[in-house]
Amino acid sequence: MAERPAIVASLFYKDPIAAMKWLEQAFGFETTILLTDAEGRLGHAEMEFRGCPVSIGGEFGGALLGGAQMKSPENLGGNSNQFLRVELADGIDAHCERARAAGARITAEPQDQFYGSRTYRALDIEGHVWNFSQAVRVVSGEEMEKASGLKIHTSLEGV
Repeated sequence: MAERPAIVASLFYKDPIAAMKWLEQAFGFETTILLTDAEGRLGHAEMEFRGCPVSIGGEFGGALLGGAQMKSPENLGGNSNQFLRVELADGIDAHCERARAAGARITAEPQDQFYGSRTYRALDIEGHVWNFSQAVRVVSGEEMEKASGLKIHTSLEGV
């Protein structure tokens, strides 16, 4: 059995089943686990993209979370506290068009970046922010520092 990732991100939706259907259609995610009760309400779900899982849940909160509330960005006035980055193997422009056709709000069109990736950004049907990226060329650390003006560190030592 393959080792599971040490960290799995979780996304919360007002209508998680509808969101899962949309994520399949728009972004190409695949449902790997779907547990529902007798009325068809979601108990637990996971989806994967290129072997990386993401947990999908409905909104909830309370004592189990120390009073915290897990909410869809749609119920937070469009606010969110996460930014999901997804690496594509190829076809980023076609992926963007697929997402757009499914109703994703494209907030940044596909564009080549100084760090060697082509990226685009989109909001899903409830406002989660997605950043899709595809490597298009190898860029040296020196070239990235020159293009960005930022110093690259590989540890916190000396910072």
